[in-house]
Amino acid sequence: MSVKIRPYTKRGRSGWEVDILLKMPNGDVHRERVKSPVTSKSGSKFWGEQREAEILRRGPVPTLPEKKSVPTLKEFEPKFMSYSETNNKPSTVCAKKVALRVHLLPYFGDMALDRITPAEIEPFKALKLKEGQKPKSINNHLTILRKLLNLAAEWGVVGHAPRVKPLRVDAQAVNFLTFEEEARFLAATPAEWQPMVFVALKTGLRVGELLALKWEDVDLVSCRIVVRRTLWQDQEGSPKGGRNREVPLSDGALSVLKAHQAATRLKSPYVFCDAMGKRLTHNQVTPLVPRICTKAGLPKRLTFHDLRHTFASHLVMRGVTLRAVQELLGHAGISMTLRYAHLSPNVTRDAVRLLDQKTASKFGDMLETAH
Repeated sequence: MSVKIRPYTKRGRSGWEVDILLKMPNGDVHRERVKSPVTSKSGSKFWGEQREAEILRRGPVPTLPEKKSVPTLKEFEPKFMSYSETNNKPSTVCAKKVALRVHLLPYFGDMALDRITPAEIEPFKALKLKEGQKPKSINNHLTILRKLLNLAAEWGVVGHAPRVKPLRVDAQAVNFLTFEEEARFLAATPAEWQPMVFVALKTGLRVGELLALKWEDVDLVSCRIVVRRTLWQDQEGSPKGGRNREVPLSDGALSVLKAHQAATRLKSPYVFCDAMGKRLTHNQVTPLVPRICTKAGLPKRLTFHDLRHTFASHLVMRGVTLRAVQELLGHAGISMTLRYAHLSPNVTRDAVRLLDQKTASKFGDMLETAH
């Protein structure tokens, strides 16, 4: 009789394999290899010996492991949200809650996680398109579903996570002010809002980053802003992407901030605040840009976020590389920045012209010599 224990690894999950080899009373040799239900080596050895005794007593009746039930999406959702609340920003957690409650749970809630396959996901996409949802919004919901299924696979709740294929999304043009429109826009901006609006146009900061900006983040000597936080639903947290970034100040932005600091008599830690020194809110600044557009006689109805688009667009139109624009905007990847690529149509032409700089004159001399 023999019971051996070996390490067991399958699909990333490890444990112990019990190898039982024994001779039965009738002379037959019985061998059985099973994964131990016990996690420790010594415990697996003991379990194997008990299993061996049972085989001798009752015969080689196979012991089938009890099939583990897979939870439904509705049952796993609380664990997923608990994980998200620990690892994500409040704004991300809120977006997940809404997407799950409104879109994912009504459709997939009663399905076991291992039953959510590409064949089940495709009808969901078709249904949401029929309901009038935008492809980009549907992709956001699919991203949350993918992360939930990946977490279930990582925790061993399911064997593997299915591929969640997003919908194709056409590139959308961004709204921004032309150079001429920017001048009209600034001229129509009320005096009390001019510092904030000008800094937004010349730094590309998100509106939440502007609202949470403190004087300790502004270095008027080295001419830079360090973006350390953002505001969302009256909560300050880390900026998008979870990391700080530095944004250099142009001469114009530096002059405006110096004048704004000198004119501010309030002892407020915030760069942009109300008359009482309190931090501004999204509700206070949201209607500002559309009103200025109307006052300036512009046909466009832009939002505060479009001032960020204006900053990026003007940089690209002035010949700044997309990689530099990516760093200034704080984009995690270049894909988001590529939306501005069409604004620099001469970049590729100028690039190929560089090939001729060292060879054109020599080639011309060769032609003259040949003739």
